[in-house]
Amino acid sequence: MASSAPPPKFPNYLPSSTKKRSEFADLPSIAPAGRSRRPSTVVIAGINGHPQINGSGALRVAFQGAPGAYSEFAAKTACPACATVPCRAFADAIAAVERGRADRVILPVESTMEGTALRNYDLLLRHDLRIVQEINLFVHYCLLAMPGVRPAELRRVISHPMALAHCGRALAQLGLRREPVEDTAGAVEMLLSNHLLDTAAIASPRAAVLYGLDVLAHGLQDESWNVTRFLLLSRTTPGPPQKPDGGGAGLKTSLVIAHRGSSMIALLKVLSSFSKRNINLTKLEVINSSNEGEAPVMILDVRGRGSLRAFPHVLYVDFEGSMEDSQVKEAIDEISSFSVFVRILGCYAADPSIYDLQ
Repeated sequence: MASSAPPPKFPNYLPSSTKKRSEFADLPSIAPAGRSRRPSTVVIAGINGHPQINGSGALRVAFQGAPGAYSEFAAKTACPACATVPCRAFADAIAAVERGRADRVILPVESTMEGTALRNYDLLLRHDLRIVQEINLFVHYCLLAMPGVRPAELRRVISHPMALAHCGRALAQLGLRREPVEDTAGAVEMLLSNHLLDTAAIASPRAAVLYGLDVLAHGLQDESWNVTRFLLLSRTTPGPPQKPDGGGAGLKTSLVIAHRGSSMIALLKVLSSFSKRNINLTKLEVINSSNEGEAPVMILDVRGRGSLRAFPHVLYVDFEGSMEDSQVKEAIDEISSFSVFVRILGCYAADPSIYDLQ
């Protein structure tokens, strides 16, 4: 039986008061246990704070999925007054911005459970878009069903493949047949449109409110501390990024560095360029595709003719600071001297908060 201990007392963390007791009360709760690294701030993005998901607004944000998807909630949390534009695929969401149907696109790029397996960084590199904002969302999975359906009546569960994988242990306890669909909110739409009484969906607690479904269980994820990082991208940079109020957080810059030859030598040189100028790195990922059968990393050369260039080794780097800082300029100049290609992906306000949909 899983522990029913309450969530830890993070600053500004307010646990949900709407959880239901059910036949699934013994499933894992959302209480993180035994974690050595936790963010200092968790912010509740309450339903009353953002009552209209597909609302009107001057800023249009494209996302992958149906209304009620986690990406849409992340967009509305980052830009509360925006109008959201649902798209079937991530590539369609990017195309919406490129063709002027949306002002920004939001992409999940990494999570505490999957690392960077989401691989939407590849899409970012292939298009001329700039990172203008980041947001970290606590992903809380719930088991949803049609109103009045009892747990004993369920035979299968549908959701995005990653959501099903994240809830493997809980679903094994329930004995439900798993069937993947395109996204979590799409699974909820399938329940409603087909009036499925023997099927549950895994989605967010706010999706349950949006579609009027019953929540049969909260916190199905195997790892209770499950956070996804999203990036908002734009065709243009909306003026100089502003440091967030309240102190503590500043500006962050993302860039990609491509090189040939030994990836270890390039990595050490990059680390040295930042270290000797006391520039703090917040992310560093090395992608090697030089092995036989692996496709090279493709990067759009935005300063050239707009063509895609192939590289066997790529470094993704996030660091504290902006291109207006003299030390940062010196570091980039030094890195450019020994690298084949350097591209700034964006400069934006660093947001250390974790936003919760409950």
